[in-house]
Amino acid sequence: MIDPASPLLNAPNRVSPADFAGWVQERSLYMPHTFDAHYHAVLAMNDPGEPSRDGAILVAPLGKGTYVYTTLSFFRQLPAGLPGAARLFVNLLGAGRRCCDAM
Repeated sequence: MIDPASPLLNAPNRVSPADFAGWVQERSLYMPHTFDAHYHAVLAMNDPGEPSRDGAILVAPLGKGTYVYTTLSFFRQLPAGLPGAARLFVNLLGAGRRCCDAM
């Protein structure tokens, strides 16, 4: 977790490293190598033996709202019944502008 204090990882559900246990095949796809400075990286990810990449969740203020970009494979995690994926997905859906006010 790059920014464990981010509202995306704390509201309405607290998401911790334990919430990623048991994630199935292709936890993340097409993670960017670089991204614009307007984005704030919230979560990094890597496979064992591979370097960490910071683009798993990127967030930026946009107009009156918030733009959230994620490479996480919720299409695999949610059907697998992983509670941590469900908690994080709900947090992303309710991101709102509050997550970017301090950036």
